Amino acid sequence: MAWETLTRWERALERWQRTLLEKVHLRQPVELLDALHHECDRHAVVCSKSRVVVPNAYEVELDTGVYAELVRHGCGDVGEMLTDSLARHGLQKGYEWAGPLAVHITPTPLASGDLYRVYSSPMPHVRADAFPEES
Repeated sequence: MAWETLTRWERALERWQRTLLEKVHLRQPVELLDALHHECDRHAVVCSKSRVVVPNAYEVELDTGVYAELVRHGCGDVGEMLTDSLARHGLQKGYEWAGPLAVHITPTPLASGDLYRVYSSPMPHVRADAFPEES
């Protein structure tokens, strides 16, 4: 009886832990997308009533642990997914990209508990493979 109770308790604890982790991991991608969209919006340049230009080259530094977990869960092409999301965001806002849109992901050991950092710049002739190689 004691063994059965412990097993039920352990299973309940595992379910609680799995639920908590799912909530945290579901929130992180949304926060990352929000940060990427905010970076885009923050650097928008209004050229005229009908023309708003935004950077087209985005660098996302993901904490190495987060990056490894995404790859482990089959999300190997995070850059492509983020590029698609950002392209839809730009379309909804009526933005014009400064050149071909590219989002590059770099696994980086980040300090102070950060999970990601996002940078952008206008680069007229950028390609996804034009970013520096990971070290």
